[in-house]
Amino acid sequence: MSHDSTAAPEAAARKLSGRRRKEIVAVLLFSGGPIFESSIPLSVFGIDRQDAGVPRYRLLVCGGEEGPLRTTGGLELTAPHGLEAISRAGTVVVPAWRSITSPPPEEALDALRRAHEEGARIVGLCTGAFVLAAAGLLDGRPATTHWMYAPTLAKRYPSVHVDPRELFVDDGDVLTSAGTAAGIDLCLHIVRTDHGNEAAGALARRLVVPPRRTGGQERYLDRSLPEEIGADPLAEVVAWALEHLHEQFDVETLAARAYMSRRTFDRRFRSLTGSAPLQWLITQRVLQAQRLLETSDYSVDEVAGRCGFRSPVALRGHFRRQLGSSPAAYRAAYRARRPQGDKPADLEGSAGPVLPGPSLHPESPVPLQSRRAAASALGSGPALSTTAAASADNGRESYVTSRASVPGQRSGT
Repeated sequence: MSHDSTAAPEAAARKLSGRRRKEIVAVLLFSGGPIFESSIPLSVFGIDRQDAGVPRYRLLVCGGEEGPLRTTGGLELTAPHGLEAISRAGTVVVPAWRSITSPPPEEALDALRRAHEEGARIVGLCTGAFVLAAAGLLDGRPATTHWMYAPTLAKRYPSVHVDPRELFVDDGDVLTSAGTAAGIDLCLHIVRTDHGNEAAGALARRLVVPPRRTGGQERYLDRSLPEEIGADPLAEVVAWALEHLHEQFDVETLAARAYMSRRTFDRRFRSLTGSAPLQWLITQRVLQAQRLLETSDYSVDEVAGRCGFRSPVALRGHFRRQLGSSPAAYRAAYRARRPQGDKPADLEGSAGPVLPGPSLHPESPVPLQSRRAAASALGSGPALSTTAAASADNGRESYVTSRASVPGQRSGT
């Protein structure tokens, strides 16, 4: 799933100033950056593929700090340009940042701010979003990053509307993407925006990738909450929720256990996790349903009850929206791909909650690769409805009322 903003037409229509040219793309590299992510914009924008019908960009590779730049595996790179070359670019890409815990160089942040002020399109791939946020370019805007780092981004920069579900977010003149492969998705989107579907399709064929992926990051989530929540007072409430997913409770129940108003609880929870509590709770129930479909022979009705859904209708609706499949089809696809002899566990005698233990990061007994393969085999679900999502955030918990409204909301609405 991707998000193309229509809320910032003025930003999208800004004119380039000075020496900047639309066809010039500057890629900003830092020491310690992962080489794979760094190579994505270099491959997309730096190779002449006019013979395949792909319009040519002019690439400027710029060092964001003094070189040589050391990257993955101890390789050393020497960027042919410095920060001054950014002044010619109509698009500036930050493919990755070396550490989400350290601040980027102030000189690089100044160059990004100046480029944005002069009408350049600013792009952050994966952890590059942290550099854009440090420059203040994501304040008040929707953005995404790798799902594993989204809670940290939301906590460190509370004015950024982080949506960990999206593959990429286009907010006009500022764009961000999720992890490695999503960086390719966003670069293809930029080519599509600049030159149309045919050019993007031709480039995708050269790269041997889908021209446009649907779906989001939800199917890849494998951790319930970031590690840093362990020291927060909300950790006890979260642990209780994970232990009692088989019971029917709502966000109001969690807020009461935290001795907070619903509004305060929503704000504190979002600052810690980057997600609305209702969206998180529904996602945990769906993840629990996945585990049961993979490891037991419970019927779909029984799975719904053991995951806190009031009815199988509610389970099917949320399951399809998050994984693009019905529970029955997911189970069939998973079992078809499971290694021979790997039989589901017999959980018929289980009396307590199925989720193993009180850990904030419960591990599935099934290999993650098998779970991803099962989900991938079923295609991707439709985009989330903004209207229904907004109603969910206002407290209309469909897993309690049995209404099949869309879970969660797009950050920033």
